[in-house]
Amino acid sequence: MNPVKHLAIIMDGNGRWGLKHKKTRNAGHKAGLNAVEDIIRETLKQKINYLTLYTFSTDNWKRPKKEISFLFNLLENFLLKKIESLIKNQIKLIIIGDKKKFSMKMQKLLMESEKKTAFKKKLQINLALNYGSKEEILNALKVIKKDKLKLTEKNLKKNLYTKNIPDPDILIRTGGTKRLSNFLLWQLAYTEIFFEKKLWPDFNSKDLKIILNKFKILKRNFGSI
Repeated sequence: MNPVKHLAIIMDGNGRWGLKHKKTRNAGHKAGLNAVEDIIRETLKQKINYLTLYTFSTDNWKRPKKEISFLFNLLENFLLKKIESLIKNQIKLIIIGDKKKFSMKMQKLLMESEKKTAFKKKLQINLALNYGSKEEILNALKVIKKDKLKLTEKNLKKNLYTKNIPDPDILIRTGGTKRLSNFLLWQLAYTEIFFEKKLWPDFNSKDLKIILNKFKILKRNFGSI
């Protein structure tokens, strides 16, 4: 039986869900939050230590300004309303990505959310915000060069956003698209990947349990036979 320490998810399909239900893309983003809460609850039940959610990529800035504004308002409201619940459930929140591009108000909220949950140990949720894996690797290489370190795998890993986080055991991407979209490219080297046709707002704890059960019986070779 393969243990699951780290689950990563590309939550794709919110906008399409909204349009499919004859609503707006933003309605789909709002509905997607219900799926987030459901999956967090199941992750806690399954005693998974790390959950990484691809929330906003470096490429998502290309979207319409109104949609970006709506997404950040959703995130702000979620953090303000749910921070006490995170603390109560012993959930630690970490932001991976470049926070400097966000407003000072958002940066402060993110920093405060991390600070308030810093010593919680039941589950660590990594929110990938303004995250791009190519940029992450490039920035790590720049630090290595600046600090005049030897270019090794160990030194590169030490300078990634995920430096203290084990690589994901499972990556789930909803929405029917089969690509990684610049997400955790270094960290996913030996991750088992599950592409799910369901749009993110339709994905639920039952779907997650099916994937976890499939994963547990896989033979993982990590390059050997």
